[in-house]
Amino acid sequence: MPSPFPGMDPYLEDPAVFPDLHDRLIAYLSETLNSQLPPPYYTGMASRVWVETSHRRIGPDVVVLPPTSQRNDASPQSPSGGGVAIAAAVATEPVVVHVPHDETRETLVEIFADPGGERLVTTLEILSLSNKTPGEQGRDLYLQKQGEVLRSKVHLVEIDLLRAGKHTTAVPLDLSLPCTGPFDYHVCIHRYDQWEDYSVYPIRLSHCLPTISVPLLPGDQPVRVDLQALLGRCYDVGQYRRRVRYRDRTPVQPLSPEQVQWAEQVLRQYGLSETPPAPAT
Repeated sequence: MPSPFPGMDPYLEDPAVFPDLHDRLIAYLSETLNSQLPPPYYTGMASRVWVETSHRRIGPDVVVLPPTSQRNDASPQSPSGGGVAIAAAVATEPVVVHVPHDETRETLVEIFADPGGERLVTTLEILSLSNKTPGEQGRDLYLQKQGEVLRSKVHLVEIDLLRAGKHTTAVPLDLSLPCTGPFDYHVCIHRYDQWEDYSVYPIRLSHCLPTISVPLLPGDQPVRVDLQALLGRCYDVGQYRRRVRYRDRTPVQPLSPEQVQWAEQVLRQYGLSETPPAPAT
């Protein structure tokens, strides 16, 4: 069953759902490209891996407390005051603090020409939540890789289906908006042989995802990829209709008042909203 939304489903931006969607999109993007690429082109899937401190609540495995008498009295009485002298506790073993770490892996698609991967032609990225969060190691690694690609003879395709976070694609936002107008999502394509130009597909929430042109080597025709069809396949195979709570929750990334009204209307058409329709005037 398809998503109720005509384009990107804002409920899929949930951090509990989007990583799964990201990996499915990457897999099906690679498959779609391989079915259309002419010889000698083919795709491969690469990944970035890093380890960082878990965001789970952490605390010491062992809690060491002073003796009860010391916790009740700030300073023990001296013998002259009639009290009993208490020897200070001396720690003989270290306190073990367990800090869990999570390994994070992000996948991407690469297009090669010639057997053995001697010629990398195009890199395709689908931005993740960590890529767009300042201070995250995932963002630092992404920007480092982005810079390396931009300085090389490799095309770069960046697909951003997240409204949250800081603008991260290679095209400067302040130069893009006067040309594109406002957008919720976008695709940015940079060709290495047109290094001052960026092809930007601006996408509004209420619009279908575009069919994009993925560049190959100069002189070869680009490959067309229907992102909406790709998302639809992921939605069906991933059973997101069963996983997303449309009826009793709103998207994690807030919508504007106009978008809220539009989204409720869309969900009502599919019987997924408990909000009654507005009375006719």
